This record gives sequence, structure tokens and C-alpha cells, in this order.
Amino acid sequence: MNISIIGATGYSGIELIRLLHNHPIAQVKSLFASSQAGKEMTDVFPHLINIAHYPLEEIEINKTEEWVFIATPSGISGKLVPALIEAGRKVIDLSGDFRLPATTYEKWYGKTTAEDSYLKQAVYGLPEYFKEDIQKAQLIANPGCYPTAAALGLAPALPYIDPKSIIIDAKSGVSGAGRAASLATHYGEVNENLAAYKVAKHQHTPEIEQTLTRILNQEALISFTPHLVPMTRGILCTMYATITEEVNFQELYQNTYEAKPFVRVRPQGSHPKTKEVYGSNYCDIAVHVDPRTKRLIVLSVIDNVVKGAAGQAVQNMNIMAGLDETTGLTFSPVYP
Repeated sequence: MNISIIGATGYSGIELIRLLHNHPIAQVKSLFASSQAGKEMTDVFPHLINIAHYPLEEIEINKTEEWVFIATPSGISGKLVPALIEAGRKVIDLSGDFRLPATTYEKWYGKTTAEDSYLKQAVYGLPEYFKEDIQKAQLIANPGCYPTAAALGLAPALPYIDPKSIIIDAKSGVSGAGRAASLATHYGEVNENLAAYKVAKHQHTPEIEQTLTRILNQEALISFTPHLVPMTRGILCTMYATITEEVNFQELYQNTYEAKPFVRVRPQGSHPKTKEVYGSNYCDIAVHVDPRTKRLIVLSVIDNVVKGAAGQAVQNMNIMAGLDETTGLTFSPVYP
């Protein structure tokens, strides 16, 4: 399986290189990054000196391989994907341009995306719930990091909670903002600090609602507040919802994810930590019931660059190619 990566110098791009280097079948053949075109990958990232002796090239559709990962900022892949699809490429888009209907995307992202005919071809790549669709897809809209942690954490409980009572309190490391320098992720601003951002207007809000609504087949509404914490990787979502039907939620979650290799339901009373999934493709989940308030409390942790981006993208590629979805992804978390 020959691979091209567009947007190779961002955090998701370099994580794709790391993961695909250990894949038994896939091989990276070309890297595209217009801002660094003309340089060697190892000029930009010396830590890849033994595995990524590739030149960085300007984006050219006819130079791409059969499999293309797009790890660009939002607003770019919508312009690239139509030509890639017409050229017969299999595309996994990590950018977000194909996750939402055009009008919703434009409202929340403030940008335009591809025509509806291409948006309708995109399959939302949450493997634990949409595997059959992924197997037949040519174009995957790889889920966002917050939506991955939130949807996996909430989905089993949806029939037994009020889907319009959901509150998601989420915290992420700074790598979620990408590699581009900004005041918000400047060391002096982030260190020894904790801050909420994009309150009631984060672009992942409609993606989470859309995913939960699809799984439940009934409208779900959320209150979603993300926070930036002074660490590099990781997402912790603490989620609350009103219980409408009493069930054994521990058994429910264990049964739901028993055959899902990258979701680990922790024992009753657990409190998963971001460090416990660091560098891995796992999502660790713990469920708690507060009988006093009749609320379900779900804790969900992922590494935002792996299960929230590059790792899930490779998992989707495996499914599209008819491989075991764990191929090249069975490494343990890095600890401490």
C-alpha cells in the first residue's frame, strides 16, 4: 500500500509517518507540505532521520499515491479532495472539511468546502459505529479529537439518558491547536494556566451532535465547553446526562465495547487519566452513576494526536483495505 501525506509537517502528519513506519503493509512514498517545499523532511524534523528521508514537495495531484492522507488545516482539503477522487485515489481527510453539511460547516468554521456531490461521498470514520460504511468508502471524513472522545463515551448510554441534557466538559493539551505559533499556545500563556475557550461556539459542537443523533436516531443537543491545559497531548472529557431509565451502565458499556479493540472500559469506580493512553490508539472510558442527582457521569480519555487524529486515520485505512483494524496499531501507551 503506497501512501502520500498532504500536510506532512503538522502534528498529525508527523504522527502518521511514525505510525505508518511500523505498519507491515503500508509504506509512505511521498510527502507534501507547501510551506516547507524543497526541504528534506529531516531538515524540519531531525528526530525522523532514520525513517523519513523524503523531500517535501508542492501539492500535485498527479504525484500522489493510491492512498492519500490529508492533514491540513480546515478549508484546504475541500479544494483538493474532488480532484483526488476523480483521479481514483482513496482519501482519508483529517481536516474536518467533509464531516458536516456545507451550510453547517460554513456557519461553524467560517469557510467554504466542497460541492455537495463530494460531501455526500464522505463516510464519517468512527470505526466503532460505522465500520460497514467505512469498508466500502473511497473518502473518509476522519472524526475530530473532541468528537471521538465524546461520542465513544456517550454512545452506549444514549437510549437511557435524556439526549438533550448532555453536558461535556473537555480538556485538551496544546497539540490540539496544531503546530502554527499563536499567542494562545505560547509557553508563557499556557504554562501554569487553565482556560476555557470558544465557549458555546466550538466548531466540534455540531459534529458531536450530528454523531450522537445518528447513533440514537433521535435529536441530541449538547452543552460543550473545551479547556486548554498545560500539557502536550491528551483529552479528558467529563460528561453528564440525566438518566431516564435505570440500567446497569457498567455492564452496558462492557458489552458494547467487548469486541472493539481500541476502547477499554475501565473497572467500576475508575478514573482514567490522559497519561494512561499517551501515544496510543486507545480510548479509555469509566462510567459513574450519581443516584442523588440521577445523573450519569462518563469519563473518556484519548491521545488527541493518535486516536483523535492519525491513529484513527490508520485504523480507517486498515478497514478500507480489508485488513484487521488493529494492524500496525497494537503498541502500548507510553508511560510515564
